[in-house]
Amino acid sequence: MEILKESAIILARIITIFPLFLLITQYMGKRSIGEMPIFDFLIIMTLANVVGADIADPNVNHVYTYLAIIVIPLIQRLTAHLSITHRKIGKKITFEPTLVIQDGKLLVENLKRIRYTIDNVLQMLRQKNIFDISEVKIAIIEANGQISVLKKENKLGVTIEDINVEKKSKSLSYPLIVEGKIYEDILTYLGLNRQWLIAELHKRQVAQVNRVFFASINDDQELHVSLKNEQQHMPPIYN
Repeated sequence: MEILKESAIILARIITIFPLFLLITQYMGKRSIGEMPIFDFLIIMTLANVVGADIADPNVNHVYTYLAIIVIPLIQRLTAHLSITHRKIGKKITFEPTLVIQDGKLLVENLKRIRYTIDNVLQMLRQKNIFDISEVKIAIIEANGQISVLKKENKLGVTIEDINVEKKSKSLSYPLIVEGKIYEDILTYLGLNRQWLIAELHKRQVAQVNRVFFASINDDQELHVSLKNEQQHMPPIYN
């Protein structure tokens, strides 16, 4: 009987709390989880934990749960308003955009600061239909973790009618060196060898392979290199 009683309490809590939870979520605004600033995401997580604790534990006072569900979104709306009216507050409670690629070169220190790997960035570029990092003028990791990309002027898409020529397929680049490690299988696939690679690096005044943070090569055997500790003049990026 005790189990049935507790089950009935839990069921009643679910029936009464979820309509309120739904209304509160709609009140907070229409944004997907992937687009949420970090503060809004934490608010949602807190609300979920409050509701979960209320449903799972019949000993939790239902009134306090209702109070929390009402007060937490009010705090979120107040914070959102302050973020809009006072930019300094907004910057304190969200992540700043981070420049990760400039003129086709990965910015190593920026990647380390936001804890992104080369593979993370390459995957995100592929999702933008960019398979050759040398095509990128700048790439920025936004506050929501997504990547924004501006391609180099000569790589921007145009229609066939604009230039009146046959459309060529996009170039595909392969990772050849990642953090100083040479991918020998890529060299073999393209019919190249280590001596060719060393010679190409020397042409770029790179004497040691371990100085290379990332290097890629396309089907035309064009090598693109990003060095460790490479100094670049970065433009300021703000929200």
